Amino acid sequence: MKKNWLAGGCFWGVEAYFRQLKGVLATVVGYGQGDMDQPAYSQVCSGMTGHTEICQVTYDENVLPIRTLLDHFFRIIDPTTLDRQGPDRGTQYRSGIYYEDETERKIIVEFIREMQPRYSEPIVVEVEPLMKFFPAEEYHQSYLHKNPGGYCHVNLGLAKSEEKK
Repeated sequence: MKKNWLAGGCFWGVEAYFRQLKGVLATVVGYGQGDMDQPAYSQVCSGMTGHTEICQVTYDENVLPIRTLLDHFFRIIDPTTLDRQGPDRGTQYRSGIYYEDETERKIIVEFIREMQPRYSEPIVVEVEPLMKFFPAEEYHQSYLHKNPGGYCHVNLGLAKSEEKK
């Protein structure tokens, strides 16, 4: 079992996308990398805490290797935009990949290096060790599962061929 933390704009869509993938065991949305402990959504949205909206993905690396996880992540983000994804704008919507294991950092950096030629602009996805992660309020957890048709900038259909059986 492995964990990575992915920031790709509003965490509702990132979570809903990854929940569909075979090999994903659990997801938790929350706030990470900021200066405040246990921030509230309103504080994060102020842009003053330094946090980004993150989805913690727990997965079976034998079913879903990290490079496949990253490939899926790049399907749903524009890695060349700074502090925004879709219509969401602000530092809390920046994209990032956060890790705990130095071996994973090397894989992530190599993956991004290999992806760069596909883009005319530089990739600006943060790649950092996870510094802080605080689960978001309960109403944010599995939001799109609880609220079908709720706001989502992510094309959830991109995961359909990979749905859990």
